Amino acid sequence: MTETATSELDDSFHVFDTTLRDGAQREGINLTVADKLAIARHLDDFGVGFIEGGWPGANPRDTEFFARAQQEIDFKHAQLVAFGATRRAGAKASEDPQVKALLDSGAGVVTLVAKSHDRHVELALRTTLDENLAMVGDTVSFLKDQGRRVFVDCEHFFDGYRANPEYAKAVVRAASEAGADVVVLCDTNGGMLPAQVQAVVSTVLADTGARLGIHAQDDTGCAVANTLAAVDAGATHVQCTANGYGERVGNANLFPVVAALELKYGKKVLPEGRLREMTRISHAIAEVVNLTPSTHQPYVGVSAFAHKAGLHASAIKVDPDLYQHIDPELVGNTMRMLVSDMAGRASVELKGKELGVDLGGDRELVGRVVERVKERELRGYTYEAADASFELLLRTEVQGGKPLRYFETESWRAIVEDRPDGTHANEATVKLWAKGERIVATAEGNGPVNALDRALRVALEKIYPQLAKLDLVDYKVRILEGVHGTESTTRVLISTTDGTGEWSTVGVAENVIAASWQALEDAYTYGLLRAGVQPAE
Repeated sequence: MTETATSELDDSFHVFDTTLRDGAQREGINLTVADKLAIARHLDDFGVGFIEGGWPGANPRDTEFFARAQQEIDFKHAQLVAFGATRRAGAKASEDPQVKALLDSGAGVVTLVAKSHDRHVELALRTTLDENLAMVGDTVSFLKDQGRRVFVDCEHFFDGYRANPEYAKAVVRAASEAGADVVVLCDTNGGMLPAQVQAVVSTVLADTGARLGIHAQDDTGCAVANTLAAVDAGATHVQCTANGYGERVGNANLFPVVAALELKYGKKVLPEGRLREMTRISHAIAEVVNLTPSTHQPYVGVSAFAHKAGLHASAIKVDPDLYQHIDPELVGNTMRMLVSDMAGRASVELKGKELGVDLGGDRELVGRVVERVKERELRGYTYEAADASFELLLRTEVQGGKPLRYFETESWRAIVEDRPDGTHANEATVKLWAKGERIVATAEGNGPVNALDRALRVALEKIYPQLAKLDLVDYKVRILEGVHGTESTTRVLISTTDGTGEWSTVGVAENVIAASWQALEDAYTYGLLRAGVQPAE
């Protein structure tokens, strides 16, 4: 049996994660065993109490995961949980192969899914209501006798309760009386609303006396609210998934549930200091499943504490709490100021402070920056998505309108050749001046922008070897509204990294290549600035 992790928390409240089982059912997620092990480490690092690893015996991948997890992960906070079903109708739990697979997994905790909706018992299991109760009781008792801790998931509980409340409660009693540590009420179809959940949980708790948990799907957009409503009604076990991953539209999101419990309810549900790791853990798991982190996710999204309107910025300059419900550092996030055509003086002053550019309280300078931003955004630029270009603009104004320069462009050109065999050749030539030297460089690429990027590197890397670390990691093109169709203005956003940080730059022109060149120039200029290179006089 897997060794039980030691925890500084008592057993009065459970945070139970099912990312590796229920979360993995999301469309587009296909976890390897290595992925599951990586996510389990992140979840344990976060400090959840239980990690449901999958259904051993149901598929080879989950069976392998349990075998490897015991050998490769030293759990500090979490206990590993195996998921399975109650025994088959008419059989004995002690002789059921899938129950044996739960024992063979080595997990010290088992979650059993049980039918609690009478129609599901009769139509899906094709057995009687009494036999279903026997299946629950027999399986729980057997696993308890084998030294396992047992949780029971009452599938479709809320729909079953609506149809036949007495039978739904009978299933809860059968599990609890057989020794189940927690009976989890599942909103499997995700159709419930918070007031309904609170009423049902309160009644079931009063009528059965069982320790109750909640498992909520998000089909009404209420999974987090439903989970918290269940806690309000007395549930002491919450089942969630990282970033809300799950079948259809997903499950209750682990991170806002835990943050609400800790920061709004005052419940200690994570080990000390772990809440500050929440943003990092959320993004790390998103990387493992290969899904872009949601920028607007509560608490952990990069936009969760981003402020754009000038009115907000003015208030935040006085006191950040006036427009923020918590200090973002509590969850490992940061406040960000977005500069756009909605910006006022306060936005620019705060953004300058964030970027480390001293504006010295110069109201005239700040006013110039505000007007410059608004004028350029009217032409199609966007600075809320291009912090690096904004910082270069800000530094230009601080220097009295003198741009930060490491090189001067004389000219550039990009050629796309359509060959008879159907292939294309992309070649670019740049002519520029750097440190008093005129440089002409040519390069080929897999597109005109890539060719320009390579030509710029060929031209500058001997003079500025720091550029060798730069990589273009993202390239976005948007056609802005215009009058002449293909002659409409084009906006290009480029993201660049030096291996330690990432930044975005923007270019706008009627020609997509010209817009790309602007964004590339800013990207290289900002990269050299980050590297501490002194600009040309």
